[in-house]
Amino acid sequence: MSLTLHSTTIRAGAFGPAVDLRCRECGATRDLGPHFACDQCFGPLEIGYDFGTVTRESIEAGPANIWRYKALLPVPDDIETSPNLEPGFTRLLEAKNLAAELGLTKLWVKDDSTNPTNSFKDRVVAIALSAAREFGSTVFACPSTGNLANAVAAAGARAGIRTVVLIPSNLEAPKQINSAVYTENLIAVDGNYDDVNKLATEIAGETDDWAFVNVNVRPFYAEGSKTLGYEIAEQLGWRLPDQVVIPVASGSQLTKVYKAFRELVALGLVEDKPCRIFGAQAEGCSPVSTAHRAGIDAIRPVKPDTIAKSLAIGNPADGVYVLDIVRETGGAVEDVTDEEIREAIVLLARNEGIFTETAGGTTVGVLKKLVETGQLDPDLETVVINTGHGLKTVDAVAGVVGPRATIAPSYDAFVAAGLS
Repeated sequence: MSLTLHSTTIRAGAFGPAVDLRCRECGATRDLGPHFACDQCFGPLEIGYDFGTVTRESIEAGPANIWRYKALLPVPDDIETSPNLEPGFTRLLEAKNLAAELGLTKLWVKDDSTNPTNSFKDRVVAIALSAAREFGSTVFACPSTGNLANAVAAAGARAGIRTVVLIPSNLEAPKQINSAVYTENLIAVDGNYDDVNKLATEIAGETDDWAFVNVNVRPFYAEGSKTLGYEIAEQLGWRLPDQVVIPVASGSQLTKVYKAFRELVALGLVEDKPCRIFGAQAEGCSPVSTAHRAGIDAIRPVKPDTIAKSLAIGNPADGVYVLDIVRETGGAVEDVTDEEIREAIVLLARNEGIFTETAGGTTVGVLKKLVETGQLDPDLETVVINTGHGLKTVDAVAGVVGPRATIAPSYDAFVAAGLS
């Protein structure tokens, strides 16, 4: 059996256990394809599955990357043979020093800064690239706040497909360079991320053979974030943590980590237990935390103004679903100031030797705030997600850290500086 789309024949089994696209609002279904909005109510679409038998043993026998979970993803059985960056299965570190500093009993850092382009975006892009291949797309593209642009450009280069990435023109220089080194088609747009995303949506509507990873193939792309949840559970010895703190930009990562946990429970791979989900935002772009504090369901879009540019999405697509999940699990969504973000970056680095970008600083800063305000139980096992490497946003702490002293090359000068 095959499906013809855009003059391309899609092979049987191209999407593994995925069976259809399902509207998150009205429940309507449609065939798998490059679609992101329901044709009945215009609600967002997500992948529907018919999982076969999946065991811990079958997963553990897989490669040390996200493809160990291919039986739970919309990818073909032979996905490992396609040129890709093989992201995932990043380290889960017990953060004893930071736990002691914050007054926590047990704390883990899921460190996704060790992915191929140093952020979790390599996960979602790998799934989107697989879908783009099956759809016969000739261009692999995205609107991005930086990390996604890096991941799309690198993955496209590896796969030999033309890439086009759109970014806000005020993006951090390291992130711009980290994209431009992989592609000649880095396009800076005067405006914020929501402006860039609107332009990408317009382009996607005019081009049949372009795969915009977070627009027309978004349902596939978003499933990549589930692998964070799978890995956390597996690395904890096939169990769920008590609490997880997750950064919120569009909100998709938080919703998919939660979805992963529920899938593992439904498949009998982990025991069901309470797991509180917390979201982290920067104060300068905090529409979801604002709505949570106000106890309302509507997300009011904002104009971002924060150093955490990778979280600077003023109109988050999954914001309402984030609210549903944190309320259902007894969690919360909090935000921190730019100054608190900088302090948290240094706090994590000097306690655990992990240099995080501003998104990670936001998440650690919110963790600290949640403990101080009593919203997070310090005696429960907690996981905090670090989504990217600090070298991507080095300017954020350039004025905060630096040489303690500048001395002459002599021992006397060393002593005089109080360093002996």
